[in-house]
Amino acid sequence: MQRRIAIVEDEEDIRLNYMELFRRQGYEVDGYASRQEALAGFSARLPDLAILDIGLGDEFDGGFELCRELRGRSPVLPIIFLSARDSDIDMVSGLRLGADDYLTKDISLPHLSARVAALFRRVDAMSSNDQENQLSQGDLFLDMDRLSAHWKKQPVELTVTELWMLHSLALHPGHVKSRDQLMQAANIVVEPDTITSHIRRMRNRFLDLDPDFDQIESVYGIGYRWKESWPE
Repeated sequence: MQRRIAIVEDEEDIRLNYMELFRRQGYEVDGYASRQEALAGFSARLPDLAILDIGLGDEFDGGFELCRELRGRSPVLPIIFLSARDSDIDMVSGLRLGADDYLTKDISLPHLSARVAALFRRVDAMSSNDQENQLSQGDLFLDMDRLSAHWKKQPVELTVTELWMLHSLALHPGHVKSRDQLMQAANIVVEPDTITSHIRRMRNRFLDLDPDFDQIESVYGIGYRWKESWPE
């Protein structure tokens, strides 16, 4: 079955260019010029991946609001921000809202295609036979077939990128994972601050459920680890 990509971009020439790119690669593609158009389209069917601009017409942060609404419908839908806005504040804001990636519009088309393909590979790999499909560490339970995480039997809403990072950390408790290793686990190439933003958001999702959560430890100057549990 063909995968469907949604491109939400208010500049028509840019939108059509991206749509043509992905159609040539065999994807089904829907294009939307505004948040309202996109929501109307998504009401019938969610895409398999969404590429969002931030500024949409008169809505300066329309893409941020759309990301928030999409995350409310699906915690694991792959979402990429593709924007001319390159400030750290915008990047961090996008990742905190639950985007899997944040790219600027000076990215080459081959590079953009590669990032989209990498996200789809992650979704596929989570349910492939060579994955440890279910992982239990103390109060944490990961089911990679269902793209779900539970803490103390309560669902934790994480993105595909965050599920990969969490799986990498929890698979070997006590082992420190560098930011480069977490990038490799999530199959992304980003700035170190982007990894930090994902880790911060992940922690906050757990803390929303359990104010005493402290399993993800920072190791200064090296990376992060899932705290090793010792039998009582």
